[in-house]
Amino acid sequence: MEIAAFAGNSISSRAQASDSTQKALSSDFETFLKMLTAQMQNQDPLNPIESTDYAVQLATFSAVEQQVKTNDLLTAVGRQLGGQGLGQVAGWVGMEARVDAPAYFDGSPLTIYPPTNPNADTAILVVADSTGSEISRQPIDPNSVSLDWAGVDAGGQPLPVGNYSFRVESMKDGKVVGAEQAQVYALVKEAVLADGVLNIVLEGGAQVSTDSVLALRTASS
Repeated sequence: MEIAAFAGNSISSRAQASDSTQKALSSDFETFLKMLTAQMQNQDPLNPIESTDYAVQLATFSAVEQQVKTNDLLTAVGRQLGGQGLGQVAGWVGMEARVDAPAYFDGSPLTIYPPTNPNADTAILVVADSTGSEISRQPIDPNSVSLDWAGVDAGGQPLPVGNYSFRVESMKDGKVVGAEQAQVYALVKEAVLADGVLNIVLEGGAQVSTDSVLALRTASS
């Protein structure tokens, strides 16, 4: 029932948009003809405008009109394809996606997947809260495949529940040679389609494009 209503609203919206476009084009064409008529009436009789010039103007307007129609058609096709993709991505809801995005900390340790830099001899894990403020820095093995973050600040005190982001600074001979965001597995709460782009909403509210998802797995209990 809801799906049918949604489809009906979607079709109605596209029809209204198409009708609006046609009305706009019709209005623009009438304006163009009025301007062309005024141009003909006010031309210099001793130096009249060549008929080929009128043909060029008309052809230019026609090309623009066709381009507008083509753009509308491509937009409609993109929305249709996006809607089909949304149905597929909806199956991700309830799974965990591996992304380089802020992770939701609920008091349990988080597993972090730091990027590796073959040129680094040391690395620092930089943790920031939801406002972007740095709250801790800790040395890690630059070749670590994964590590557990206990959720404590620089003084060892437990941090409150919320979103935290993780960045790894790779160093060589004491100098920073790279800085990349670490990856985490986050629970997928919702799939959304915005302006033709498919996104997923993670636990905690972070939103990322489906193109940035590196892996999926069944949610841990």
